[in-house]
Amino acid sequence: MEWSASLAQIFSAEYFPKLVRAAFLLGLGYLIAKPVSWFAVYVTRKYTAKQGTMIARRVGFWLVMSVAITSALTQLGFEMSVLLGAAGILTVALGFASQTSASNLISGLFLIGERPFVVGDIIKVGETTGEVLSVDLLSVKLKTFDNLFVRVPNESLIKSEIVNYTRFPIRRIDLRIGVAYKEDVSRVRTLLMQAAADNPLCLAEPEPLFIFADFGDSALNLQFCVWVKNENFLELKNSLQEEIKRLFDAEGVEIPYPHRAVELTLPPEPLAVRVVGEKGPSDR
Repeated sequence: MEWSASLAQIFSAEYFPKLVRAAFLLGLGYLIAKPVSWFAVYVTRKYTAKQGTMIARRVGFWLVMSVAITSALTQLGFEMSVLLGAAGILTVALGFASQTSASNLISGLFLIGERPFVVGDIIKVGETTGEVLSVDLLSVKLKTFDNLFVRVPNESLIKSEIVNYTRFPIRRIDLRIGVAYKEDVSRVRTLLMQAAADNPLCLAEPEPLFIFADFGDSALNLQFCVWVKNENFLELKNSLQEEIKRLFDAEGVEIPYPHRAVELTLPPEPLAVRVVGEKGPSDR
């Protein structure tokens, strides 16, 4: 009965027009908020990165919607001074109850201002590597290379070391190569330089770098470094190693594998034991 009475009060001749006006204001606000948010993106995209335009779009949308919601509540007879006072008390209570969220919010502002990465960058945080999908006030969303969604709190990002793989347009590929001790290092160096020169994805400037790393247990350890554009990183890494293997096979350069020498020794023959002075039954 109470539910029926409340429903009848809502659809009464006095209250129903207010409800219609409130719904109209909410719908109108939504229709205005959409183009306003996209206009904010159009204005800010010339002056900020993609993450800045995403924040501007959300701010523009919710500013208009907040005005629409306030107008709708006023139409329904709510006192805005009471609502604002309650909202202030609720905000203070939430601030004390969720200090972690406040820390993430402050950290998010630092990330947006410092901009160690932007939307679309490939970054590594701890053991997680992925593409930045969004930079929000509370967290950063990543998509890993195996298509997993990862949410990283901003507070963790501020405290962690972040590796940005795509901040600069080019990066270096370091290949560790081992050759047999009998090989001529100068000849191997020439073959590696030839493999880099024949690959169109390998940049000529900065030029490739050859390093004699050390003397290994079974091989001469070499390091060969080439530069590549970010978008061609994986393709060059695969194709260059295939070309090096083909060249080494064609030129007879040996890539050794670890050798282990196992020595088998026979156990010593058992010693003969002789008992001296054994007593017989009569001596007991």
